[in-house]
Amino acid sequence: MELRTLRYFVAVAEELHFGRAATRLHMSQPPLSRAIKQLEADVGALLFARSPTGVTLTPVGTVLLDEARALLDQADRVRVRVSAAAGAASITVGILGDGTDPGASRLAAAYRRKHPGIDVRIRDTDLTDPTCGLRAGLVDVALTRAPFDETALTVRALRADPVGVVLRADDPLARHDRLRPADLDDRRWFQFPRGTDPAWQSYWNGGKPREGPIVRAVQECLQAVLWNGTVGLAPLGHDLPAELAVVPLVGMVPSRVVAVWNEGDTNPLIRSFVEIATAAYRN
Repeated sequence: MELRTLRYFVAVAEELHFGRAATRLHMSQPPLSRAIKQLEADVGALLFARSPTGVTLTPVGTVLLDEARALLDQADRVRVRVSAAAGAASITVGILGDGTDPGASRLAAAYRRKHPGIDVRIRDTDLTDPTCGLRAGLVDVALTRAPFDETALTVRALRADPVGVVLRADDPLARHDRLRPADLDDRRWFQFPRGTDPAWQSYWNGGKPREGPIVRAVQECLQAVLWNGTVGLAPLGHDLPAELAVVPLVGMVPSRVVAVWNEGDTNPLIRSFVEIATAAYRN
């Protein structure tokens, strides 16, 4: 059994869907299906019970999942120890957004447990660069939100959060149970500085051109709402001051929390970070 095939198997076992697993692995579905069928032939038993809606693990698949995870963990530890011996015992992580996210807290704790000797450097970034300095070579991997230009980057989706409209609590629209982007067409929306990724700006403007004040950080967004009644968007579930309210916005694609790194980067610390992040955000 090759480690690569075991990684394919674990992805399918965790997603319980070949299509989602292929997306997670950044490959097409046919070669993934062939790899799993070959693995089943090598094992001599079916690993998945297949149906039109997805797959479920067979008893043999359940046993192999435990063993595969253990083998892959050991392989990652070997790579990390070799890298550390070669002087690559640090990783720089770019973080965008709410540092109190429980997923990020679980990720930090799990990464420390698995790699206690690794120097993890954190670079906190504002809203003007959704890749957190990745393209500029300032970080090895970023924990951020999509969408943005993914050219020459590899992206792993970790979670999807519904989005709401942040309004002053005394705004008449704050009394609504939900709103649509069209309900806010006469409002000013916050803008990012010129040169900010267009896909990123468009998403936070509800998919169409808007006008409004320039902001660079979360606190500037909140203050623009408080002082000027500017429309801001935020993932639901974030804590806000009592003077603000958030109303779910329908018709908006959820905001994706993602891990992103440079395409082709084989640093084992990055691979381990992404796998641990995937598990931390699933729980």
